[in-house]
Amino acid sequence: MPDSSDNTSSRLLDPIERISETLFGLIMVLTATNTLSVITADRVAVGTMIVAALGCNLAWGIIDGGLYLMARLVDRARHLLTYRAVRDATDTATADQVIADALPSFLNLPAGQLEVIRQKLLQMPEPPEPGLAKGDWLGALAVCLIVLLSTFPVVIPFLFLDDVRLALRVSNAVAIVMLFLCGYGLGHRTGRSPLPMGLLMAAIGVALSGIAILLGG
Repeated sequence: MPDSSDNTSSRLLDPIERISETLFGLIMVLTATNTLSVITADRVAVGTMIVAALGCNLAWGIIDGGLYLMARLVDRARHLLTYRAVRDATDTATADQVIADALPSFLNLPAGQLEVIRQKLLQMPEPPEPGLAKGDWLGALAVCLIVLLSTFPVVIPFLFLDDVRLALRVSNAVAIVMLFLCGYGLGHRTGRSPLPMGLLMAAIGVALSGIAILLGG
């Protein structure tokens, strides 16, 4: 699910959110395609699997879009509650503690800087009640579309290859490569070593495909 923090950027979703949604979509569609048995599958079964994969990711995209909207509301409500707790604090020490708790744990600001933040908050007008803006709805739509679109590269081999076994192997290879690229990008964006993160995501794809092969897929 995407990060719920407010973003003043014109972008609907930041790169980490886009990569994360693509990862979720790929894992979902990989589990769907690997339910196909290459021994007994015919074109009807392949068509059913493709429809199921698209339907599964569409449903998950809608759910994840809804969770995205809920996260935006919850995050804004939390910010408002923090502001009110600072404003209504009976003493400076309590207000400073509320501010310190709201900041990242690695920011250990001295009391003087916390007091500056408190004074600025006290000078602010009352923020509006939490609500959803047009950008939030567009962001939720973007989440849904990313999850749905991530299905297509994985199911395309089934549309052009008559050999179901070959189509499934090509589909798995496409999914694993995409998982690696997403993991690599996620590692790069989060300040972690990209290669291990990419290999970890690829390993998940290999594991899912290997289990399916052992079970006759």
